[in-house]
Amino acid sequence: QVQLVESGGGLVQPGGSLRLSCAVSGFTFTYYGWYRQAPGKERELVAQISNVDGSTNYADSVKGRFTISRDNAKNTVYLQMNSLKPQDTAVYYCNARGRFESWGRGTQVTVSS
Repeated sequence: QVQLVESGGGLVQPGGSLRLSCAVSGFTFTYYGWYRQAPGKERELVAQISNVDGSTNYADSVKGRFTISRDNAKNTVYLQMNSLKPQDTAVYYCNARGRFESWGRGTQVTVSS
């Protein structure tokens, strides 16, 4: 059974940091990514990493602030988020793609003073 379980969300002040984790079980995928969806907006890709060569890509809005990484020994994908802004507030979803696609249930990130 394939499972993606996110953790690490929460409330943080502007300028703060959070690290999201996504524990993956049941299958090895080609690409792992983090998406987010703010209230009233469409879900958007935040960052993606290839499980083949480790290449990454980021949304322009998070470049230089967020870093995606993976630990294959732990079957976990991370999203390190620094210099957080109120506009980063959203539900963050872990995504995995290969021969099929799978999603986690999401974790809330709220950036507010």
